[in-house]
Amino acid sequence: MSSENPELARSVQTGNFKTNYHDVGAGENVFLIHGSGPGVTAWANWRLTIPALSDRFRVIAPDMSGFGYTERPDGIEYNMDRWVQHAIDLLDALDIQKTHLVGNSFGGALALALTIRYPERVEKLVLMGSVGVHFELTPGLDKVWGYEPSIENMRGLLDTFAFNRELVSDELAELRYKASVQPGFQEAFSRMFPAPRQRWIKSMQSAEEDIQNIKQKTLIIHGAEDQVIPVSTSEQFFRLIENSELHLFRNCGHWTQIEHKERFNTLISSFFSSGP
Repeated sequence: MSSENPELARSVQTGNFKTNYHDVGAGENVFLIHGSGPGVTAWANWRLTIPALSDRFRVIAPDMSGFGYTERPDGIEYNMDRWVQHAIDLLDALDIQKTHLVGNSFGGALALALTIRYPERVEKLVLMGSVGVHFELTPGLDKVWGYEPSIENMRGLLDTFAFNRELVSDELAELRYKASVQPGFQEAFSRMFPAPRQRWIKSMQSAEEDIQNIKQKTLIIHGAEDQVIPVSTSEQFFRLIENSELHLFRNCGHWTQIEHKERFNTLISSFFSSGP
């Protein structure tokens, strides 16, 4: 890992581009899929989760296609088929036949689609503040996907993500703004979710029948004050997935893994360690 930039980690060929990914610890595999905020990377999303889980598990956390420091080939189209294939290509490149999956927000929709299409590759599933069923576009998500780079706009986004405003400093806003304007970052991001944005929620949906057919043990987590993805999505997953449990955090926005990091890490670690 680069000492200068912790977001830069290992690199491996996946299809026609190289993927930047973190690979830490040993044991059962846990694959972490980040959300879709501007300038997001696996490290920015999971920096408090990777060290906690790597004590007991082998933790894989990639920058998904179009995000972070993974290569962006010219002319690539970003859609669920592409992202699912990218995840499978990475698992294959690392010779991982089966893994636990954790998906945050956009990453939850991807984890859900991956589980439906490749059930033999998924052990247990965690959905956190997840997309994947119908909901009406929230002002918060519209603001995230419609982000135009500035420190002020980034500060507004971080305020939307967090329930606890003390977590949002000017320094953090400046840091995440600088991340969002790295070469190629905003160009790719602005192409992913142009207005009107309700269609992108639909494009990430999985069929209810397919969700009902998920057999994997599933943990569903959501912040009760989430302004980006409504709690109703997780309640719907809970109704649809028979072998599931739902955990709601009060005084928590879209950043469960940050705002309640100790409890979140303990929760998913014990979930993966428990029996089938």
